[in-house]
Amino acid sequence: MATNALSSALTLYGARTLTLEQAATQAGVSEAEFIRQLERRGIEVTEAERSAAAGSDHTARAD
Repeated sequence: MATNALSSALTLYGARTLTLEQAATQAGVSEAEFIRQLERRGIEVTEAERSAAAGSDHTARAD
């Protein structure tokens, strides 16, 4: 995980410049991992975005 990308994404999400999805993408991590990183740093995640992240399916499939 690139620390500069993560740090920047955390800052931009905290300022509500990026959505959770955008910030996770910028950081190069899954939304679930990004939420864990936010919680570790005491940055609040909106319930709407937490619910959207829980309901999204970002797993790769080989159908």
